[in-house]
Amino acid sequence: MQLSPKDVTVFQKTIVDHYKKSGRVFPWRETRDPYAILVSEVMLQQTQAERVVPFFTKWMKQFPTAKVLARVPISAVLKVWQGLGYNRRALNLKHAGEMIVKEYGGKIPVDIQKIDALPGVGPYTAGAIGAFAFNLPSAFIETNIRTVYLCFFFKGRRNVSDAEILEMVEQTLPRSVRQWYGALMDYGAMLKATVGNPNIHSKSYIKQSVFKGSRRELRGKILRLVTEKGRMTLGDAKKNTNGVSAEEVVSELTREGFLKKTGKSFRLAR
Repeated sequence: MQLSPKDVTVFQKTIVDHYKKSGRVFPWRETRDPYAILVSEVMLQQTQAERVVPFFTKWMKQFPTAKVLARVPISAVLKVWQGLGYNRRALNLKHAGEMIVKEYGGKIPVDIQKIDALPGVGPYTAGAIGAFAFNLPSAFIETNIRTVYLCFFFKGRRNVSDAEILEMVEQTLPRSVRQWYGALMDYGAMLKATVGNPNIHSKSYIKQSVFKGSRRELRGKILRLVTEKGRMTLGDAKKNTNGVSAEEVVSELTREGFLKKTGKSFRLAR
């Protein structure tokens, strides 16, 4: 689908006008510090922005730079992260901090491919960091951005691919992308609150699984237990498992670098 210059101008004006009147305020939008933006983007993966705010604020007070993050133990990282969920993101951030210090002298490189190579990043997060920290004109999609383009350019369509949406993102990209992407995300959030979620018509749509009684819930319980007590036995992990294999989850967490076995007990890896 090829848009005319007029179509692009009208679309951009609609998004920007809404942002000027109703744009949301978040602490990561008040900075251009690439490290702070990395932290926010990893926290925002699969988590609503409003819920991230207190965790982001606390994290930046405890670990204000990649150099600080690189030298603290995993236990300190998990204590700050506790309650946000998807703990693998915290471990990825810790490893990303170490990589940034080791390979880039503590500074995030101004290069999308190098940012993408950081642990836990991936194409979307790399594009977002590039846009918000360095104003790099990269095209990327997340759930709210996808919502906007589905509503404007794919009404009535089902099984819309991200490749088709990315083509529209590229056609409508302005010169200054930092504010533009924030405006798109806010417009998408507004659409979800008022007209529902059109992402169900996207090929990439996956309905979130139930958390209660899930493997993900047990992972969180085990990590919280070890963080609070310092050590844990397999017997401790087996309590209240709701049918999920505690042995498998503990083994998984050990392989991933969260836990370390010492004799018959487990503690957090350093």
